[in-house]
Amino acid sequence: MTLIKSISGIRGTIGGGTGNNLTPEDIVKFVAAYGQWLKSQTSARRLTVVVGRDARISGQMVKMLVNGTLSGCGIDVIDIDLASTPTTEMAVTHFKADGGLILTASHNPMEWNALKMLNSKGEFLNGAEGEEILRLADGGALQYVGVDELGIIRAEQFHTEHIDAIVSLPLVNTKAISQKKFKVVVDGINSVGALIIPDLLRALGVTEIIELNNEPNGRFAHPAEPLPENVVDVCNAVEENDADLGIVVDPDVDRLALIDENGVMFGEEYTIVAVADYILRHKKGNTVSNLSSSRALRDITVASGGSYSASAVGEVNVVAEMKRVNAVIGGEGNGGVIYPELHYGRDALVGIAFFLSHLATANVTVSELKNTYPKYTIIKDKINLSPELDVDQLLEQIAEKYKNENVSRIDGVKIDFETGWVHLRKSNTEPIVRIYCEASTEQKAKEIAAAIKSNINNSFTN
Repeated sequence: MTLIKSISGIRGTIGGGTGNNLTPEDIVKFVAAYGQWLKSQTSARRLTVVVGRDARISGQMVKMLVNGTLSGCGIDVIDIDLASTPTTEMAVTHFKADGGLILTASHNPMEWNALKMLNSKGEFLNGAEGEEILRLADGGALQYVGVDELGIIRAEQFHTEHIDAIVSLPLVNTKAISQKKFKVVVDGINSVGALIIPDLLRALGVTEIIELNNEPNGRFAHPAEPLPENVVDVCNAVEENDADLGIVVDPDVDRLALIDENGVMFGEEYTIVAVADYILRHKKGNTVSNLSSSRALRDITVASGGSYSASAVGEVNVVAEMKRVNAVIGGEGNGGVIYPELHYGRDALVGIAFFLSHLATANVTVSELKNTYPKYTIIKDKINLSPELDVDQLLEQIAEKYKNENVSRIDGVKIDFETGWVHLRKSNTEPIVRIYCEASTEQKAKEIAAAIKSNINNSFTN
């Protein structure tokens, strides 16, 4: 099975042997390292950590180990139990905690789980911080407290407070949403989205809600990543029920995919485009997405008088760039919406609120709204490499070959052409180069990818 240790957290499959899977021993080791790192960041005698989880079958077991380990480190625990990732992030600052742990493997299958680590701002750790925790975990000199200093574990909830904070945002137009009397289909994939999304919709003024996969039992009704091939049932349900909109989220509710009134995917890439369009109509400013996200966000930002910039792939990188340019909205092309006025984290819930506000005030259908945006198609490909190949050198050769184009080396190699772009990144876990291409049509994107792959193959033989 698998255990992946990275700066963004610890992700693995449940069961098996220590060091190769996410076993109880591994969970204790990495949580203790996180606790030790937290203590090194402050002189405060007593620390507090918020713990939230998605509805995975292993979630309760993992949570008990996490809470007990934090207590053993002398750290108090606020256990909000079943909660979306953005809910847990916001709870950290609400409770004035020193950090947070989110127990979710996001879109991975249900046999996976993960420890995602937050700082006192409710944001993911940066690279240096993540590396230090990995060093502490591998060092073997972790310290625990005596019986008189054990941390206190208390249960809280932040479900309602998260919804209230969204509904209270000035640009969320509950009056317009209520007046439209939308009919919405929701696929909660049998995780925490099934708990919070219907409550959010009711708070926004939506009264006709058709719920699919609404038991938070962790038995995902379909593959967890909200791709077109995985959400056929909800697409059919939208069409069969003559609904205005379908909503699909991943198990921890930080990614938002939408379905139009005809049962057709709106496109995850266009979630941030539509939400940003709505924000920019009311609040002029800058936007940010990562290098592998659609050019459509750049187009609408420039048209509104703002400035667009791209970050390296990864939420922590998007957030850092948003802060640098003071962006009013940002996110990632996988359906992640980050609205700084609420918090610096991907949040499908605030995305839903803004999308419905946009739809209601524009007085159009979802498909009509989609047709107002620049039309691009992204394809995702890869090329297998021999393990002994120097991938960095290969990417350098590609960058040199296309040096007369607009080339970025922020994260791998991204080449912007007049008719589209290609982004090449080496995998951290296997000997492949990931190739993402975008153009005005699928055929043009495939042609760009084919040309790049040909150049890579030529590099093997030269």
